[in-house]
Amino acid sequence: MEQTLYALGGLLLKALPTFALLILLHFYLKRVFYKPLDRLLRQRWEATEGTRKRAEEGLAEAARKAGEYEEAIRTARDDIYREQEELRREWRRQQAAALEDARRRADGLIKEAKAGLAGEAETARRALEGDSEALAEQIANAVLERRPL
Repeated sequence: MEQTLYALGGLLLKALPTFALLILLHFYLKRVFYKPLDRLLRQRWEATEGTRKRAEEGLAEAARKAGEYEEAIRTARDDIYREQEELRREWRRQQAAALEDARRRADGLIKEAKAGLAGEAETARRALEGDSEALAEQIANAVLERRPL
């Protein structure tokens, strides 16, 4: 057993330089390869996160502006509808005023026409009365002249 332990001790002594080289290789790779790689990955992650945060902020800003634009469009549309309704009311008032004016003028023309017709009828009646008396005298004269006395 002592020989086995002695052989193991010899193997360990021969393995010590390899073990030391592995430890040195570990620290060398850690310093030369893994630290810069870790630093580069951290920078890339921070850049990615920063870009992601800026993108989220941009999306939030775009959503806010879209809401503002929609509200502005809705307000403008309401204003346009209100103005159109006011124009329609004004047009209706103007039409009503024009109709009332046309009715008054038509009523005036009708009254004038009625007065003119009444005057013409009165003139015709007087003319007929005068003509009827003259005609009656002519008829009476004609009848009396034919009658033997």
